[in-house]
Amino acid sequence: MICASSLLCRRAREPSTSTSADRIQMTDTRRVPFNDLLRGMTRDREAVLEATAAVIDSGYAVLGSQHAAFEKELAAYLGAADAVGVATGTDALELAIKAVMPEGRSVVLTAANAGAYTSTATVRAGFTPRYADVDPQTLCLSAKTIVEALSDDVGVVVVTHLYGFLGELAEIRAVCDERGVSLVEDCAQAIGAARPDGHASTFGHAATFSFYPTKNLGAIGDGGAVVPGTPEIAERVRQLRQYGWQGKYNAALVGGTNSRLDELQAAFLRIRLPLVDGFNQRRRDIISRYVEAASGLEPSLLTVLPAVGSAHAAHLAIARSTRRDEVREQLGAAGVPTDVHFPLPDYEQPAFARFAPQASLPATSEACRQVLSLPLFPELRDDEVDVVVEAIRSLR
Repeated sequence: MICASSLLCRRAREPSTSTSADRIQMTDTRRVPFNDLLRGMTRDREAVLEATAAVIDSGYAVLGSQHAAFEKELAAYLGAADAVGVATGTDALELAIKAVMPEGRSVVLTAANAGAYTSTATVRAGFTPRYADVDPQTLCLSAKTIVEALSDDVGVVVVTHLYGFLGELAEIRAVCDERGVSLVEDCAQAIGAARPDGHASTFGHAATFSFYPTKNLGAIGDGGAVVPGTPEIAERVRQLRQYGWQGKYNAALVGGTNSRLDELQAAFLRIRLPLVDGFNQRRRDIISRYVEAASGLEPSLLTVLPAVGSAHAAHLAIARSTRRDEVREQLGAAGVPTDVHFPLPDYEQPAFARFAPQASLPATSEACRQVLSLPLFPELRDDEVDVVVEAIRSLR
């Protein structure tokens, strides 16, 4: 366990996109961590050890009391009727797409600037991904961009609440309902985001969550959940997550798999669920300082996207720059690591190149060329935020 945790911490602290700036950061003693999972693990250590002992003493490894309790507590937190625990966020997307795809349709419409998770799940589910452009301001799908890309073979639209932003979903849901299309919300980055009419996950026919350790609600390992819009969808997802069984050793649904949230991860998530709202506010507060620091710069040099109000879970601190590589070099030299979420549209990645759209998606392409991520996690200290702020102000 110690080795696995150390590996996760190392990966979280080190950006995945290597540049000369990254090499500078590795030797700079002032270096601010991009993310440090060890701080949260240390804070929760005693509670996690107690939960581990409780799971061991229960004799259950999967589908036990911790799992059942977490499903109920997650649903209650979201204001949803139900939640179904699964092994990963990608599994959640795959199972949700399978569960809500209308008969006779085979295309999943989604955004191409969100890391290819929906594309991966769509192909695994046996369907075809198609890409709509995103709104140039929010970088998320909108009703307008969805309508422009819809056709009769589209059965599911997956809207990713990218970077934690919960857009106006009512208009998108109305477009989907009018066309007989199922709406799936990808809430992997948006737990806790809410508008007066509901939390992220309560607007679609189904919604999905990832509990990967770096998420706003992170396990100490993999985990995911599907929030179904109806009892029928809930039952279908529960069958699909366990081989498609309608009874033990009796598979009735095609496309079933083995995807269960284990008891340990469910227990850990129960510890952290009550902390989400407070930590989201800490994330928003940090981003607000970055926004202020960049306010005196030329927007083309660096603009930090705001994360204001309860509709934004502030999963990542995202900035845009037309001089991204140069900006990353300068920040790295000042001890501030950066990353890029996400550098390539799905259709420019070899695995999905065959699904490339015939028409260009200008907002998607521009976003992938310009976005960069700044250090952000709730345990980031104020003095470390100060270093980032000063580095932003010093950009030239």
